[in-house]
Amino acid sequence: MGKVVAISISKKKGIPKTNVQSAKLIENFGIEGDIHAGNWHRQVSFLALESIDKMREKGLPNLRPGAFAENITTEFLELPKLEIGTRMKIGKEAELEITQIGKECHSKCAIFTKVGDCVMPREGIFAKVIRGGEIFIEDEIKILSATL
Repeated sequence: MGKVVAISISKKKGIPKTNVQSAKLIENFGIEGDIHAGNWHRQVSFLALESIDKMREKGLPNLRPGAFAENITTEFLELPKLEIGTRMKIGKEAELEITQIGKECHSKCAIFTKVGDCVMPREGIFAKVIRGGEIFIEDEIKILSATL
């Protein structure tokens, strides 16, 4: 079982997201107030704190959750090992389904430019909201099942 260590949103694409204490997940849409929300397969993005730690060790000790433009930073989950179709529950009622693992990085971000690597294309995952609900920092994340 994992947990939410940070929730981050932004109004513009291509910038680090701002950390917030809670967020409203909207069914088939994403996080209320986030630029990446909408009717598509990458409504919510996830990155593990363990992945951020890898980049800190490569010479960026001050990286914070949200710096990779991820919405939800997790701890104690091996995100890249989850399969597409896996469902997870966050907090009391929100449910999401993993739709993509990793993504192509078209333009090298500031993080890649500084250290020659970025974990988001390999270790970030994306999901769509199956059931909405309010989520909070420290909420538990339970892996429910794969729907394949």
